Amino acid sequence: MAFYTRPLPRALTAAALASLTFLLAACSSDEELVYEEQPVEELYNRGYTNLLDGENDLAAQLFDEVERQHPYSVWAPKAQLMAAYAHYQDNRYDDAINTLDRFIELNPGNEDVAYAYYLKAISYYEQISDVGRDQRMTELALGSLEDVTRRFPSSEYARDAQLKIDLARDHLAGKHMTIGRYYLRQGEYLAGINRFRIVVEDYQTTAHTAEALHRLVESYMALGVTTEAQATAAVLGYNYPGSEWYIDSYALLTGADLRPEEDRGSWISRLF
Repeated sequence: MAFYTRPLPRALTAAALASLTFLLAACSSDEELVYEEQPVEELYNRGYTNLLDGENDLAAQLFDEVERQHPYSVWAPKAQLMAAYAHYQDNRYDDAINTLDRFIELNPGNEDVAYAYYLKAISYYEQISDVGRDQRMTELALGSLEDVTRRFPSSEYARDAQLKIDLARDHLAGKHMTIGRYYLRQGEYLAGINRFRIVVEDYQTTAHTAEALHRLVESYMALGVTTEAQATAAVLGYNYPGSEWYIDSYALLTGADLRPEEDRGSWISRLF
């Protein structure tokens, strides 16, 4: 199964198009939307033609007209989903998400509801910023992606959603690491320890865990809490024996005539 950066709704697939019994209406790219009563098929097809031509804003307006003029038509939910996709194509993520939320609320049993959840998640996911900025969008993306895998585990969207969940979690862990390193540089060791513990406890499967353990060793040594430093280094050595982070932690301990040593009473030993 291939996944696309710009995922297509079922209404755009060849199978769905084959079921249409009418031709697409011609529509020029500079056409202005005229708000007048029109047949549902004409409105929908004009919207679809504009979508293919890259006229996403006009396409969204036409799909909205389908829903407004023919709210009880079988085309209304299809048009609603297509309007969301047109907004998404135009990078108007808020409009896409609002439209998708309304589609999900009004059509919970629709055959395309899994796609609606997925497109909503992608709309959040594509707004994720670098770790130096606020990660609220990452958290929203993660929650929405988890919705997809939980509600539709056997759907065609679940595998891609899971991959993006892993990336989103790694991103959030990276944010905590960035803040923790800052605290460490400033000598605010307790604040740094809190961040590194979050990574170790909540994001243990990410690529940041080994470094987080090493930074904990550094912080504990700076505070003189050598028992915790030794226990953390022991966990680091057991789980990442050949990593550069364990080598650095080992050197830090041995430089103070200490060795990694398990402490079953330590939180880190109990966690691992």
